Amino acid sequence: MKSSPIRLKQKLSPKAAAAKKRRDIEFAKTPARKRKKAQNQRLGQRSDSDIHHMSNGKVRRVSVKNNRGNFGKGTKNE
Repeated sequence: MKSSPIRLKQKLSPKAAAAKKRRDIEFAKTPARKRKKAQNQRLGQRSDSDIHHMSNGKVRRVSVKNNRGNFGKGTKNE
């Protein structure tokens, strides 16, 4: 049984996994994402909450459950 060198939860072919990795890295290196990551590091992560970037540019600490669950709307339709 062959396995992909890229470990993902999704069951993707090696070619698709490599393409996804390229897309993900490209998105993570956009200027907006770099600014958000730097801001998160300045604020400091805590185990009891996530840092949520709002559309108006502000940030706030919210519960992990709310932030990762799309505030009760679920993540299927994101």
